[in-house]
Order: sequence, then structure tokens, then C-alpha cells
Amino acid sequence: MRVTIHPSQLSGSIYAPASKSSMQRACAAALLATSKVVITNPGHSNDDKAAQGIIKALGASITKIDADTIEIESAFLKNPEGIRSKEDAVNCGESGLSIRMFTPIVSLCTNRVTINGEGSLVTRPMDFFDQVLPGLDVAITSHNGKLPLKVTGPLQAKNITIDGSLSSQFLTGLLMAFSVAPIAEPVIIKVTDLKSKPYIDLTLNVMKQFGMNVPENKNYEEFVFTKPETRNQKPETINYTVEGDWSGGAFLLVAGAIAGNIHVRGLQQGSTQADKKILEALMAANAGIAMDAKGITLHAAPLTAFEFDATDCPDLFPPLVALAANCKGVTSVKGVSRLAHKESDRGLTLQEEFGKMGIKIDLDGDWMRIHGGPVKGAVVHSRHDHRIAMACATAALKAEGTTTIEEAQAINKSYPDFYDHLKQLGATVEDGINYIDSLKQTFSGNE
Repeated sequence: MRVTIHPSQLSGSIYAPASKSSMQRACAAALLATSKVVITNPGHSNDDKAAQGIIKALGASITKIDADTIEIESAFLKNPEGIRSKEDAVNCGESGLSIRMFTPIVSLCTNRVTINGEGSLVTRPMDFFDQVLPGLDVAITSHNGKLPLKVTGPLQAKNITIDGSLSSQFLTGLLMAFSVAPIAEPVIIKVTDLKSKPYIDLTLNVMKQFGMNVPENKNYEEFVFTKPETRNQKPETINYTVEGDWSGGAFLLVAGAIAGNIHVRGLQQGSTQADKKILEALMAANAGIAMDAKGITLHAAPLTAFEFDATDCPDLFPPLVALAANCKGVTSVKGVSRLAHKESDRGLTLQEEFGKMGIKIDLDGDWMRIHGGPVKGAVVHSRHDHRIAMACATAALKAEGTTTIEEAQAINKSYPDFYDHLKQLGATVEDGINYIDSLKQTFSGNE
């Protein structure tokens, strides 16, 4: 799919997409719940669908109540003879969070389960589990540290030490699994060099809302589980609302800062999501921004280069580059080391694709330096990375000339409504079919 973005002026109000970080964690928590779960504002990205497919394979049923509500009932923990998955295999699609979060949960099963994925996920390193899970009595095999994984449990909650420098998503899965594993005496997960701490805050918050056994957090270095209180009565129904997504919303906010006068609703300013830090970057760039209880308003204003540390929020690099491309001067962003194992090697990908748009990007160790505009229209490629596609589309709104994005459907992974939302705000966006039709109409009119 090819999408063409024309330079556009944005205006109007838009509701941010549902957070896939929140939705996927809610799916995992619902799988581990013994109560009925009602989720409001469920996401419908490919990653959200992958998470729902996984919990179905593991014994959960999902019923759509209406357009904004689903109901989940899980049998995962209800087998008195021990946990067995309904299916012997699960597929995580292209979701890095799902593969890392659900693998420890799947390891609670007493039967062997194959865990697989698609696309770029099959090339990502998974040797973390080869190193950690055997210490928790889980038999595991992998394909030289990559997918497919085959695990046989049940996982036993034991004192362990893990390296948190690569991703917090591994820790999220262990926290979820330990919360339902049998515990007779205190068990400690020790973590060294943890990155993306806000995502662990989100995990702990979801666990609390679902009434799970939440560990004591000792400065993100130790997570201490104790035997849960058996007298605590579980509610008959757990209600959970998926909050707006700051990761996808960041692109809307940047779009407003460079090309519009827009109002973005649905982003909780008290959220624990890491990508809420986009607000700090926008203010550092002197963006025209105002916040109130109803949402965030942005209008185009002269932007200046800024310095920003994205180590704990690496998913912000793409919208930060789109923002910096429209700033006067050289912007410096720290945290490049966190980009190698995403859907693409995002540091190099951003350098190459924005280079096509006339933006020079230097990679200097852990720093990325983006030389501000002018942005030029070009033919770019998503590299099958949803955030690269959205970054290029956002920058294209103020480019000199049109920009065509190849493999533009990559956005379906996290924000399938992105192009439609740009259109609702007044952007001229043409997909491949419409673009060809418009050309035909133009030529037929000239005959």
C-alpha cells in the first residue's frame, strides 16, 4: 500500500487511539483473572488483536458487547489438575510486548507450548528466556536464541536476578507470572540497570486494578512477592478502561505543533505511560501548546532545537525526529542504544528515510543529532515499521512537495486509524487506489 501526503494545514478536534501498552497488559491480566472482566475502549491494532488471539488460545473467551466494550472470561487458572493451555501453540504476530510478556505466562502451563511470531519478530533476539526460564524450572528450546520458542512448565516463582537494560517487557511478563504462581515465602526478582521504568509503573498499576498479587517495588531494583491474603474476596466482575495512547498520540501532538491548530482528547495527563514525556519535548521546542482538563491544544509556531533524553521512552524517537526536522538548529536526543531491536533498526532507518526528505541525522554513540529543515517531499519506505511510517507522514505535513510512503499499511500494527485521523483534521491523504483514480480523473479532464 502506498499513501501520499500533501502539505496540509490541520484544524479540529480528535480523540487519541487506545493505548496498546494498556490493552495488551489488560489482556494478560484478564487471562490470569478468575473473575469476569469487562474492558471498555479496547484497542483494535494488530498488536491488540495478537494479544486477544493469545489469550483465546490459552483458554479465555472474548465476547464483543458493543463497539466500545468486550467481555473476557478465562479458564486459565481454573483447572484443578494444573494449568494446561487450550492450544499447544500461540502466535504473537509482530508484537514485541506480547512475545516478551506472554512467554513467562505461557510457562505456567504444564504442557509444552510453542510460541511463534511473524515479520520482524522472528529475527529479534529472545535468548533472555534461554538464560532465565531454566532457573524457574521451565524447560525451553529456541532457534539459536530466536523464535520459535518451546516451553514446558510449570514456572516456579524463585529468587532471580535479571538484566533490565534491553527491555522492561521481559520484567512485565515475570511480574505477571509470579503474581499467580504459588508462593510460600517471600520471593525476590532483582533487576539490574532497568530501562523504561514508566512501563513497569503501568504494569503494576494494571495488576493493582485487576486485584493481582502486586509486589513491593524497592526502587526498581527489587520486586518482592509475598504470599497473598487468602481472605481477600475477588469481585464478581472486574471493570477496566483502556486509556488513550501517548505513543500514538505523540504523532498527533507533533502534527499539531508543526501544521495546525488542533485539540487532542483522551490522553490522561496523570498517566504512567513513558511516552507522556512528549510534552516535555514539545515545551523544550517552544511549541504552541496549552493543556486543560478537556485535552491538549496545539497550534503551529516557530520551533527551536532542543535536547532530550529518550532512554526511558525510546518509542518517542520517530515523532521526536519529525518534530526536530521542523525546528531551527540541531536537536540532540539521547538513547539510540535502545533502538536496535525494534521493528527496524530505528536509528539507521530514521537516518536513511529522513535523509530522503532532506534532513541530515548524525548518529554519535548514544546520541542522535537532527539538523532542522527544510523538509522536502520524497518517496520513502516504512521499512515495515509502524512508527517510521507515522513519523514520515507527520513530517510530510510541512514538507516542500508531496511525500509518498511505501508499505504504508505498517501503521496497522499500533494505530490503524492514523491516516483517517489526519484526514479528519484536514490533511490531504491519498491511498494508492484513490491516488490512481484522481490521476485518471485529471487526465480524462484534460482530454
